[in-house]
Amino acid sequence: MSQTGLKTFGTIWIGQLVSLLGSGLTTFALGIWALERTGSVTRYALIIVLAGLPSILIGPFAGALVDRWDRRLVMLWTDLGPAVITLSYAFLLYRGELQVWHIYIGAFLNSVFSTFQWPAYSASITMLVEPKSYGRAYGMMDFGEAGTTIAAPALAGLLLSVMDIWGVLLLDFVSFLFAAVTLLLVRIPRPAPAASEEGAEESSLWKDAAFGWHFIRARPGLLQLLFFFATVNLAVCTAGVALLPMVLGFTGSKAAVGTIMSLVGVGMLAGGAVMTATGGPRPRIYGVLGCGLLLSVCFVLVGLKPSLFLVGAGVILWYVGLPIMNGSSSAIWQSKVPAHVQGRVFAMRRMLAQFTTPIGDFSAGPLADKIFIPLLLPGGALAGGVVGEVVGVGPGRGIGLMFLALAAVPGLAALWGFLNPRIRNLETEIPDAPVQKAEPAPAEDAGSEPATA
Repeated sequence: MSQTGLKTFGTIWIGQLVSLLGSGLTTFALGIWALERTGSVTRYALIIVLAGLPSILIGPFAGALVDRWDRRLVMLWTDLGPAVITLSYAFLLYRGELQVWHIYIGAFLNSVFSTFQWPAYSASITMLVEPKSYGRAYGMMDFGEAGTTIAAPALAGLLLSVMDIWGVLLLDFVSFLFAAVTLLLVRIPRPAPAASEEGAEESSLWKDAAFGWHFIRARPGLLQLLFFFATVNLAVCTAGVALLPMVLGFTGSKAAVGTIMSLVGVGMLAGGAVMTATGGPRPRIYGVLGCGLLLSVCFVLVGLKPSLFLVGAGVILWYVGLPIMNGSSSAIWQSKVPAHVQGRVFAMRRMLAQFTTPIGDFSAGPLADKIFIPLLLPGGALAGGVVGEVVGVGPGRGIGLMFLALAAVPGLAALWGFLNPRIRNLETEIPDAPVQKAEPAPAEDAGSEPATA
């Protein structure tokens, strides 16, 4: 990173880190509130579903608009928007008028803002960070996310013990304002348009939204990499939903569940630290595919025996690998996609990679309840055979068997990637995008020091 770019990125990162911590407090507090009021896991899960829809429904259009707009202003408004929603929650709670349907609406709107913020934040890195440091930048982002994953639940629990929930929401509101202030203190240079675009008529929003798809389709290595991620995401989301019910099933202990949740954060923190310190494996595609193979090993450890030690070891490795996989992938995309179209391309990339996420979330329950759990209950079809002897019989063991079945998915996907020359060689076959210069600073910024890539 250049010194100016490092300073600017660090300022933005700190602001987003504080905002992320505040959002973690709200997510935990409102989740507890909703479960206590409704007693329904299904109604609680609907919040998660609504929070995931906008990135699929409007992602490409959001990316197209991000490329047209000033990315710093996009990030500024997408911090202020959720701040207003959080303040509304606090006001309604203070008056005793908050209903679960208010949270549904808020979750959807917050996700709309996030759908705009993510491509703006990701695309801005190109204008602030040297290409060799992309992996470290994403490592910092994952490191911060992991830290808040560990700290937010504990801090929220402490705060809820000394203040009402609306007080926690007010703190979240302040965290959004802090992030907005940090954005006011920096300048993110806009990429200069490509020579072929200078003087051209502005295309329609529909064409811009479709541009991301055309860009990716013209580069088979990147398109097939997204197929790899869509496959892995299907398995990871299914496993993620099933993990805690499995642990609760064979231990019967909420403390054990809490321990596993803590290990999730520890693993993410370690993986983010590795990416921050090293920038990830080289070639970067080895970091992506190697962590796919690691996921298979992790799923086997988690599901093999009713052992909290094995489950904990598998979970730590699982969440160490995810930041390395995601950071390596993001660094590849950052280097291959020209800065002036990254909003459009990154939004389409996210939609294609994550369209299987809701499928995994929805399928976990029926797969566990209707298929795998009955197989390894006493008297179940597999309880008296070799599978029952190896995996165990009783509560949670059917889900353990489901983990063993899911283990084949990321492993086979990674092997396909290693054997596929389009994916294996994409870093050499697809040329790096030229490092683009920023547009000349406008008159009001003439006296400030521009951030350079």
